[in-house]
Amino acid sequence: MQVNWENRENTMYIYLNGELDHHAAHVVLKQIGEAIDADLPMRCLVNFSGVAFMDSSGIAVILGINRRVTAYGGKLNVTNIPKQASRVLHAAGIDKLVPMVIEG
Repeated sequence: MQVNWENRENTMYIYLNGELDHHAAHVVLKQIGEAIDADLPMRCLVNFSGVAFMDSSGIAVILGINRRVTAYGGKLNVTNIPKQASRVLHAAGIDKLVPMVIEG
């Protein structure tokens, strides 16, 4: 899993590429958490368009990012979610907690 991010106008844009499984989730959450703590963005946009596969570990990543961002008064949005990942997130009810935009 590759994670890239950039900050523009107090918004952190996060791009995920690869497979988000239990092997990658811990590392991804640590990297993103450190970046959020350093920059304190008021908004985070996590782009899932590059996620080829996601298991339930992706739920922990989204919830962890959401907890980090809201602790500073910010908001999280998850965008470009592929259908496979969308099914996992909807089954867990994450779409009721975090605004999401499904791909296609």
